Amino acid sequence: MKKAVRKILIIDDEEDVTRAVRLSITLQEPQWQVVEANEPEKGLLLVDSEQPDLVLLDVRMPGMTGFDVLKEIRRFDDVPVIMLTVRDDELDKVRALEMGADDYVVKPFGNLELMARIRSVLRRTEGVVGPWEKPYINGALKIDFNQHKVFRDGGEIHLTSTEFHLLSILARNAGRVVPSQTLLGRVWGRYALDSDYLKVYIRRLRRKIENDPAKPRFIQTMRGEGYYLIAPEN
Repeated sequence: MKKAVRKILIIDDEEDVTRAVRLSITLQEPQWQVVEANEPEKGLLLVDSEQPDLVLLDVRMPGMTGFDVLKEIRRFDDVPVIMLTVRDDELDKVRALEMGADDYVVKPFGNLELMARIRSVLRRTEGVVGPWEKPYINGALKIDFNQHKVFRDGGEIHLTSTEFHLLSILARNAGRVVPSQTLLGRVWGRYALDSDYLKVYIRRLRRKIENDPAKPRFIQTMRGEGYYLIAPEN
Protein backbone atom coordinates (compact mmCIF):
# COMPACT_ATOMS: atom_id res chain seq x y z
CA MET A 1 0.00 0.00 0.00
CA LYS A 2 1.34 3.43 -0.94
CA LYS A 3 2.40 5.51 2.04
CA ALA A 4 0.63 8.83 2.57
CA VAL A 5 2.60 11.95 1.73
CA ARG A 6 2.45 14.32 4.68
CA LYS A 7 3.11 18.03 5.02
CA ILE A 8 4.63 19.18 8.31
CA LEU A 9 4.88 22.86 9.31
CA ILE A 10 7.55 23.86 11.83
CA ILE A 11 7.10 27.21 13.60
CA ASP A 12 10.19 28.07 15.67
CA ASP A 13 12.22 31.28 15.86
CA GLU A 14 15.52 29.33 16.03
CA GLU A 15 16.68 28.44 12.53
CA ASP A 16 19.04 25.72 13.78
CA VAL A 17 16.07 23.99 15.43
CA THR A 18 13.88 24.08 12.33
CA ARG A 19 16.83 22.88 10.25
CA ALA A 20 17.53 19.97 12.60
CA VAL A 21 13.88 18.95 12.79
CA ARG A 22 13.51 19.14 9.02
CA LEU A 23 16.58 16.93 8.57
CA SER A 24 15.27 14.42 11.11
CA ILE A 25 11.89 14.17 9.39
CA THR A 26 13.25 13.93 5.84
CA LEU A 27 15.77 11.25 6.82
CA GLN A 28 13.02 9.04 8.25
CA GLU A 29 10.22 10.03 5.86
CA PRO A 30 11.88 11.32 2.67
CA GLN A 31 8.57 11.62 0.81
CA TRP A 32 7.13 14.05 3.36
CA GLN A 33 7.17 17.78 2.75
CA VAL A 34 8.49 20.09 5.48
CA VAL A 35 7.63 23.80 5.59
CA GLU A 36 9.40 26.18 7.97
CA ALA A 37 8.54 29.51 9.58
CA ASN A 38 10.91 31.38 11.89
CA GLU A 39 8.34 34.04 12.72
CA PRO A 40 5.00 33.27 14.43
CA GLU A 41 3.04 35.62 12.18
CA LYS A 42 4.42 33.90 9.08
CA GLY A 43 3.60 30.54 10.64
CA LEU A 44 -0.05 31.54 11.01
CA LEU A 45 -0.22 32.54 7.35
CA LEU A 46 1.33 29.21 6.34
CA VAL A 47 -1.22 27.24 8.38
CA ASP A 48 -3.88 28.84 6.21
CA SER A 49 -2.09 28.76 2.84
CA GLU A 50 -0.20 25.44 3.08
CA GLN A 51 -2.89 23.40 4.88
CA PRO A 52 -0.33 21.21 6.71
CA ASP A 53 -1.21 17.81 8.15
CA LEU A 54 0.53 18.71 11.43
CA VAL A 55 2.18 21.72 13.07
CA LEU A 56 5.25 21.61 15.31
CA LEU A 57 5.02 24.81 17.37
CA ASP A 58 7.64 26.28 19.70
CA VAL A 59 6.27 27.66 22.98
CA ARG A 60 8.84 30.35 23.71
CA MET A 61 9.14 32.85 20.86
CA PRO A 62 9.72 36.61 21.06
CA GLY A 63 6.64 38.76 20.63
CA MET A 64 3.91 36.27 19.86
CA THR A 65 4.32 33.16 22.02
CA GLY A 66 3.43 29.63 20.99
CA PHE A 67 0.34 29.88 23.18
CA ASP A 68 -0.75 32.98 21.26
CA VAL A 69 -0.20 31.20 17.95
CA LEU A 70 -2.08 28.10 19.13
CA LYS A 71 -5.02 30.24 20.23
CA GLU A 72 -5.18 31.89 16.80
CA ILE A 73 -4.86 28.56 14.97
CA ARG A 74 -7.77 27.11 16.93
CA ARG A 75 -9.95 30.05 15.82
CA PHE A 76 -9.94 28.78 12.23
CA ASP A 77 -8.34 25.32 12.01
CA ASP A 78 -8.27 22.03 13.92
CA VAL A 79 -4.93 20.90 12.44
CA PRO A 80 -3.03 18.71 14.94
CA VAL A 81 -0.43 20.69 16.90
CA ILE A 82 2.56 19.38 18.87
CA MET A 83 4.11 21.98 21.16
CA LEU A 84 7.91 22.15 21.52
CA THR A 85 9.55 23.67 24.58
CA VAL A 86 12.79 23.70 26.57
CA ARG A 87 10.83 23.71 29.82
CA ASP A 88 9.35 20.61 31.38
CA ASP A 89 6.81 22.78 33.17
CA GLU A 90 3.57 21.12 34.29
CA LEU A 91 1.58 24.36 34.12
CA ASP A 92 2.78 25.05 30.57
CA LYS A 93 1.93 21.51 29.55
CA VAL A 94 -1.59 21.61 31.00
CA ARG A 95 -2.17 25.06 29.52
CA ALA A 96 -1.13 23.84 26.05
CA LEU A 97 -3.40 20.79 26.25
CA GLU A 98 -6.32 22.85 27.55
CA MET A 99 -5.91 25.24 24.62
CA GLY A 100 -6.12 22.41 22.10
CA ALA A 101 -2.59 21.07 21.62
CA ASP A 102 -2.47 17.38 20.74
CA ASP A 103 0.90 16.65 22.33
CA TYR A 104 3.84 18.31 24.08
CA VAL A 105 7.55 17.50 23.58
CA VAL A 106 10.41 18.84 25.72
CA LYS A 107 13.69 19.90 24.10
CA PRO A 108 16.17 18.37 23.63
CA PHE A 109 14.29 15.42 22.23
CA GLY A 110 15.52 12.38 20.35
CA ASN A 111 14.76 12.03 16.66
CA LEU A 112 13.03 8.69 17.16
CA GLU A 113 10.85 10.06 19.96
CA LEU A 114 9.78 13.08 17.91
CA MET A 115 8.85 10.95 14.91
CA ALA A 116 6.97 8.51 17.15
CA ARG A 117 4.94 11.42 18.55
CA ILE A 118 4.28 12.79 15.05
CA ARG A 119 3.15 9.42 13.70
CA SER A 120 0.96 8.82 16.74
CA VAL A 121 -0.86 12.12 16.27
CA LEU A 122 -1.21 11.62 12.51
CA ARG A 123 -2.74 8.18 12.99
CA ARG A 124 -5.63 9.84 14.83
CA THR A 125 -6.35 12.10 11.87
CA GLU A 126 -6.25 9.52 9.09
CA GLY A 127 -9.96 8.76 9.32
CA VAL A 128 -9.47 5.25 8.01
CA VAL A 129 -12.86 3.70 7.31
CA GLY A 130 -13.15 0.16 8.58
CA PRO A 131 -16.08 -2.23 8.69
CA TRP A 132 -19.41 -0.59 9.41
CA GLU A 133 -20.01 -0.14 13.12
CA LYS A 134 -23.28 0.38 14.90
CA PRO A 135 -23.27 3.84 16.52
CA TYR A 136 -23.25 4.35 20.26
CA ILE A 137 -26.58 5.87 21.27
CA ASN A 138 -27.45 6.72 24.84
CA GLY A 139 -30.25 9.20 25.36
CA ALA A 140 -29.22 12.52 23.87
CA LEU A 141 -25.69 11.35 23.01
CA LYS A 142 -24.85 9.67 19.70
CA ILE A 143 -21.37 8.65 18.54
CA ASP A 144 -21.16 7.73 14.85
CA PHE A 145 -17.92 5.77 14.41
CA ASN A 146 -18.25 5.54 10.62
CA GLN A 147 -18.69 9.26 10.03
CA HIS A 148 -16.42 10.30 12.91
CA LYS A 149 -19.17 12.54 14.27
CA VAL A 150 -20.73 13.11 17.68
CA PHE A 151 -24.20 14.49 18.32
CA ARG A 152 -25.99 15.73 21.43
CA ASP A 153 -29.71 16.52 21.34
CA GLY A 154 -29.54 16.17 17.57
CA GLY A 155 -26.88 18.83 17.09
CA GLU A 156 -23.33 17.99 16.01
CA ILE A 157 -20.54 18.56 18.56
CA HIS A 158 -17.17 19.51 17.11
CA LEU A 159 -14.36 17.32 18.46
CA THR A 160 -10.69 17.36 17.55
CA SER A 161 -9.23 14.12 16.20
CA THR A 162 -7.63 13.38 19.57
CA GLU A 163 -10.87 14.00 21.46
CA PHE A 164 -12.81 11.75 19.09
CA HIS A 165 -10.20 8.99 19.28
CA LEU A 166 -10.32 8.99 23.08
CA LEU A 167 -14.12 9.07 23.19
CA SER A 168 -14.43 6.27 20.63
CA ILE A 169 -12.18 3.98 22.71
CA LEU A 170 -14.39 4.60 25.73
CA ALA A 171 -17.55 4.07 23.64
CA ARG A 172 -16.33 0.79 22.18
CA ASN A 173 -15.75 -0.39 25.74
CA ALA A 174 -18.92 1.15 27.16
CA GLY A 175 -19.75 -0.14 30.61
CA ARG A 176 -16.18 -1.36 31.22
CA VAL A 177 -13.40 0.56 32.96
CA VAL A 178 -10.50 1.30 30.62
CA PRO A 179 -7.26 1.69 32.65
CA SER A 180 -5.59 5.09 32.42
CA GLN A 181 -2.32 3.62 31.11
CA THR A 182 -4.23 1.78 28.38
CA LEU A 183 -5.89 5.00 27.27
CA LEU A 184 -2.59 6.89 27.35
CA GLY A 185 -0.86 4.25 25.27
CA ARG A 186 -3.64 3.87 22.70
CA VAL A 187 -4.18 7.60 22.20
CA TRP A 188 -0.75 9.18 22.71
CA GLY A 189 1.60 6.23 22.21
CA ARG A 190 4.24 4.60 24.34
CA TYR A 191 6.06 7.87 25.09
CA ALA A 192 3.03 9.33 26.87
CA LEU A 193 3.45 8.40 30.52
CA ASP A 194 2.00 11.56 32.03
CA SER A 195 -1.57 11.32 33.33
CA ASP A 196 -2.03 15.07 32.74
CA TYR A 197 -2.79 14.30 29.09
CA LEU A 198 -5.71 12.13 30.07
CA LYS A 199 -7.06 14.37 32.81
CA VAL A 200 -7.07 17.41 30.54
CA TYR A 201 -8.75 15.62 27.62
CA ILE A 202 -11.38 13.96 29.82
CA ARG A 203 -12.14 17.43 31.18
CA ARG A 204 -12.42 18.81 27.63
CA LEU A 205 -14.72 15.98 26.54
CA ARG A 206 -16.98 16.49 29.54
CA ARG A 207 -17.29 20.18 28.76
CA LYS A 208 -18.47 19.28 25.28
CA ILE A 209 -20.78 16.29 25.78
CA GLU A 210 -22.12 16.68 29.31
CA ASN A 211 -24.94 19.01 30.31
CA ASP A 212 -23.18 19.53 33.64
CA PRO A 213 -19.44 18.69 33.42
CA ALA A 214 -19.17 18.88 37.23
CA LYS A 215 -21.75 16.09 37.51
CA PRO A 216 -21.06 13.95 34.44
CA ARG A 217 -23.68 11.54 33.25
CA PHE A 218 -21.73 9.79 30.51
CA ILE A 219 -17.98 9.76 31.26
CA GLN A 220 -17.32 8.31 34.69
CA THR A 221 -14.13 8.06 36.74
CA MET A 222 -13.05 4.94 38.58
CA ARG A 223 -10.61 6.47 41.03
CA GLY A 224 -7.15 4.92 40.88
CA GLU A 225 -8.05 2.79 37.87
CA GLY A 226 -9.34 4.68 34.85
CA TYR A 227 -12.47 5.88 33.08
CA TYR A 228 -15.57 4.39 31.53
CA LEU A 229 -18.49 5.49 29.39
CA ILE A 230 -21.95 4.54 30.62
CA ALA A 231 -23.36 1.63 28.63
CA PRO A 232 -26.29 2.46 26.34
CA GLU A 233 -29.72 2.03 27.80
CA ASN A 234 -31.70 -0.91 26.42
